[in-house]
Amino acid sequence: MNKHEILEEALVAREQEIMGYQINIDNYTIALEEISKLSVEEKAELSGFADQLRTLLSSEKLEQKKAKIMFAVIQRQLNA
Repeated sequence: MNKHEILEEALVAREQEIMGYQINIDNYTIALEEISKLSVEEKAELSGFADQLRTLLSSEKLEQKKAKIMFAVIQRQLNA
């Protein structure tokens, strides 16, 4: 396997990684929307879960940004 082939595989892997983060971001966002529709009692009961979701959402957004940077780096190398 040569450098170009390895970079092409890495590009596909990064693309899948970015999509995985986006799926999680969408899931967590929708889950938080669903929780916001609940009664006051249910919201209180699920407040810990909602906090976890907000933390996960923030983390996934940050990790996706990092993956996008690495995706761009690989693209540059392929186009060099």
